[in-house]
Amino acid sequence: MIRRDFLRLGAASIAVAAVGVTTACSDDEDVAGGGNGTATETGGETQGSGSTSGGELVMGLITAPMSFDPSVAEWGNRLPYYQAVYDTLLVATPENTIDPWLATEWEYDEAQTTLTLTLRDDVTFSDGEPLNAEAVALSMNRFKDGTGPDAGYMRNVDTITADGETTVVVTFTAPDPAFLNYLTRTAGLVASPAAVDNEDLPTNPVGSGPYTLDVANTVTDTSYTFVKRDGYWNPDVQHYDTIVMRVFNDTTAMLNALRAGEINYAKLSAAETFPEAEGAGWTLNKNELDFQGLLLLDRAGTQVPELADVRVRQAINHVFDRAAMLEAVALGYGTVTTQVFPPTSVAYDPALDERYPFDVEKAKSLMAEAGYEGGFSIEMPSSPILGSAVYALIAQALSEINITVNYVEPGQNFIADLLAPKFAAAFMALEQNPDWQLTQFMIAEGAVFNPYKYADETVSGILEEYRTADESRREELIKELNAYIVEQAWFAPFYRIEGVIATDPDTTVEMLPTNTIPNLYDTKPAG
Repeated sequence: MIRRDFLRLGAASIAVAAVGVTTACSDDEDVAGGGNGTATETGGETQGSGSTSGGELVMGLITAPMSFDPSVAEWGNRLPYYQAVYDTLLVATPENTIDPWLATEWEYDEAQTTLTLTLRDDVTFSDGEPLNAEAVALSMNRFKDGTGPDAGYMRNVDTITADGETTVVVTFTAPDPAFLNYLTRTAGLVASPAAVDNEDLPTNPVGSGPYTLDVANTVTDTSYTFVKRDGYWNPDVQHYDTIVMRVFNDTTAMLNALRAGEINYAKLSAAETFPEAEGAGWTLNKNELDFQGLLLLDRAGTQVPELADVRVRQAINHVFDRAAMLEAVALGYGTVTTQVFPPTSVAYDPALDERYPFDVEKAKSLMAEAGYEGGFSIEMPSSPILGSAVYALIAQALSEINITVNYVEPGQNFIADLLAPKFAAAFMALEQNPDWQLTQFMIAEGAVFNPYKYADETVSGILEEYRTADESRREELIKELNAYIVEQAWFAPFYRIEGVIATDPDTTVEMLPTNTIPNLYDTKPAG
């Protein structure tokens, strides 16, 4: 049977999206829901929720969709736009599972290099075309061959073919323990085959989802209106007749709309807005998806030789008063941590959060042992999106061990310059993806946030064994990897920050442990 401990992925963080540059999160993890070495792993029953529906929902979001063409879609903060008009093959749930959606069953072969998906036979697109295996294979191949930020989800896919009307077969060049998760996200979006060549597909989507985009009442980058679709295969998740998604690029404007009762739902990305929303009678729905801290990227010392010494990286970890920084930067909305794996991951070990207590004298001692008592200079990027106070606090802390920080503000090129790579280290907010997905996002040699392609024999060995290990061995391996990464101080995490969706008294949501925005299906009228 399919294992139900769903593991999340990762689009880049709120901060990354807000900077205006997207990355391929790779994405993204254990095959939560399957792929752990058994020969037959099959999905279960279709999710349904039976809530009262009707009326209008107005959502305040912080990003607009780059394109409604699913072959270049991005998840994260843009999830609601795509879930409104498209279905995914599988669905991630608030209970941390992967459940059936368009695909009702799935099965891996013993080698975990062939995945067979069985589809529903009662689904149509909004243009009347049937959703069948050919349509699914076409969408998946377009995504595989596309240039979207999440194209890396398909890096291990060899072929995707239709086998009859309701069966899709995916073959892999190597096992990918995160692939089922990717099918709950952008890799699982399915468009009408009659619309994929439409010139207006980026602004006029045609999918099988619960709503259709009202193009006449939509203003690109400002406001998007969706209307309930008749004949949708799962009416239990159509909680509203109309959904309006408004884009706010300014936290003050979002708060003003909240106070004025112009919206029912608000994505709040700044901690200082949380008390004001709560004071206005709104509910703060929270999850801790992202961590903030230093990415110590140049671990081989290519640009900054001192970072190649593990004692320097450990000294950097010891010099930060994480609890004080959490209070000063995020008003206490979060949890101090020194590991990049989250509590939802089997890799997480609470004891590792005690590995680097605030200890300036210990940090100085480590620097002296490494022969760098006199310190060195380092250039790091900054962005106003991530605040200003945090950069001053980082520079002040590092000065205690004679490390001088020179900040450069790359503007819209922040992510591009970071991944070029132009910087040996950087303050960043990133999703805490569990297990395999996190390794492919920021640890593996080819990971997006390993721009120097740093390779480590121990890490490479663990990852290679993990691909084909059984579930119990995978748990051992990922715990071993996490402990090693912390000891080697690959990163200097400060804390996990709370992401907040604020809802008015007439609206409820269930947060996902795996995405900053909850499923559209889990946003409902109160009562």
